[in-house]
Amino acid sequence: MAKTLRLILGDQLNLQHSWYEEKDTEVTYLMMEMRQETDYVKHHIQKVVGFFHAMRNFAKEVRAKGHDLIYLKISDEQNQQDLEKNIKGLIQEHDFEAFEYQLPDEYRLDQQLKTLCDSLDLPTRSVDTQHFLCERGFLEDFFKGKKTYLMESFYRQMRKDFDILMDGKDPVKDKWNFDQENRSALKDKRLLRKPKLHGKNLAHLVDEIEDAGVSTMGSIVKSNYPWPTSREESLEVLDHFCQNLLVNFGTYQDALTTWDPYLFHSRLSFAMNTKMLSPLEVVKKVENYWEEHQDDIDIAQVEGFIRQIIGWREYMRGIYWAKMPDFAEMNFFGHDRKLPEWFWTGRTKMKCLSESINQSLELAYAHHIQRLMVTGNFMLLAGIDPDEIDQWYLGIYIDAIEWVEITNTRGMSQFADGGIVGTKPYVSSANYIKKQGNYCSHCAYDPGKKTGEGACPFNSLYWHFYDRNRDKLEKNPRIGMAYRTLDKMKNKEEILEQAEKYLEGIEDL
Repeated sequence: MAKTLRLILGDQLNLQHSWYEEKDTEVTYLMMEMRQETDYVKHHIQKVVGFFHAMRNFAKEVRAKGHDLIYLKISDEQNQQDLEKNIKGLIQEHDFEAFEYQLPDEYRLDQQLKTLCDSLDLPTRSVDTQHFLCERGFLEDFFKGKKTYLMESFYRQMRKDFDILMDGKDPVKDKWNFDQENRSALKDKRLLRKPKLHGKNLAHLVDEIEDAGVSTMGSIVKSNYPWPTSREESLEVLDHFCQNLLVNFGTYQDALTTWDPYLFHSRLSFAMNTKMLSPLEVVKKVENYWEEHQDDIDIAQVEGFIRQIIGWREYMRGIYWAKMPDFAEMNFFGHDRKLPEWFWTGRTKMKCLSESINQSLELAYAHHIQRLMVTGNFMLLAGIDPDEIDQWYLGIYIDAIEWVEITNTRGMSQFADGGIVGTKPYVSSANYIKKQGNYCSHCAYDPGKKTGEGACPFNSLYWHFYDRNRDKLEKNPRIGMAYRTLDKMKNKEEILEQAEKYLEGIEDL
C-alpha cells in the first residue's frame, strides 16, 4: 500500500469502522481541532469542549490499537486552522503518496474535500462512515417522484429492512406507531429519575480554547462537565437510559416542565452524532432490553424512542442529501425579521421561552418539544429570518450538526421548505404549551387571554401568522378549520392589532 494519509473528522469517532481492524504501517491517521470549525458559527462552549475532548479520547483509542496518528490541537503552532492548508502541508512534509477520507455529513465539508482532492497530485479515495442505516441517496430514491417525503412510510420500511420491532412481516403488537400515547404532561415529579452525568474536570481544555481566542456562547462548569466524551461513557448513558428512563420515555417525551430539564430523554444524541455509538446498536439494545422487561415497560415507550432514531434521524439525514444545497436557501414565507436579542440572554417575560432558552444556554440542551413548539413555534409565528434561526440552533446545541439541524429547523420547525418535511406548519397558541406542562403557571402573561394587558403573545401571533399567510396556506387541506375559525371571530381585528403591537415591541416581550 502506498504511504497514505487518512482524515478523521470530529464527528467520525467510530471505533467500529473497518479502517481500524488491521494495523497498516503505511497508513497515518489525521485529526485536527481547527478555527475553521469553531468559527463558521458561534458555538456553545460545552459543544466545543465536548467535540475536542471526544476527539482526544478517540485519538488515544486509535493509537492504543497500534495505529499511527497525527493530532493537531487548537493551540499547536503548526496548526494552520484550515482543513486544506493543514492537509496539503502534512502531505508535503511527510511525503504521503495517497489521501483518503470518510464521507462527511455536512455539505460544506463534502464540497471542500472534493475541491481539495481535485487539487492534489496524488490518488484520493472516499469511503462510507459505516454509521447510518441508509446510504446518502436512499431516501431520495425511495420517494422518487413525490413532492412530500412522508416519514411514516420510510420509517416502516426501516423497521422491515432491519427487523426492528417486527413479528414476521407485521409490527409487534399489530401497530406501527404509538404516537397518540406519547403526548402526556408530567403531573407527578416523583416519577423523575436522575440522568447519568459525567462530572469530569475539563478546566484545562476550557482554558486552552479560551486562550486560542475561540468565541463561544453559553456557560460551563469547568470542573463538572456532564456529557459523555468516549465510547465507554456513551455506553454507560445508554445502559442508564434502558434501566431507569425507558419505562416512562414515550409517555412523557412531549412534556414541558420546570421540574427537570432532561425528563426521561436519553441524552444520547451527541454520542450518536459524533458516531461514538451507532444508531443500530442503540436501537437493538433498547429493543432487547424491552423484550426482557415487557411486564414492566409498555411498547409505546420503546416504539416512540426507536421512531426518533430510525425514523426521524435517518429521515432527516436523507432529506439533507436529497435537497442540499438548495435547502439552505429555502424561505417559503419570505420571513426576514431579526432574531430578538433575548434569544442570546434568555431575558424575556414569557416563561416558556425564558425556561427553554436559559436551559439551552446553561446546558447546551433542550428536548425536541422545547425546540419545536416553544422556541421554534415563536420564531415561526414572529416571522424570524430562517438564516438567523439556523445560526442560533446550529450554535447553541451540543448535538447540532448541519445535516440534522437545518432539516429540523427549515423543514419541520419553520416550514421554510414549503412542505417537503411536514404537511403543515407546526404552530400553536398558548393552549398547547399550557396543556403540555407547568410553564404557563409561572408566567407574567395569561395563556387564556388573546388581547389586552398581559395577554399571552402566542395567542394573537398565532392568528396573525395565519392571516398574513392566507395566500400560501388556505388551500392546505389540513388547515381549513383554522381559517374558518379566524373568519368567524368577532374580535379578529383586535387580535391582529394586538399581534402587531407585540411584533413592534418584540425586544420587550
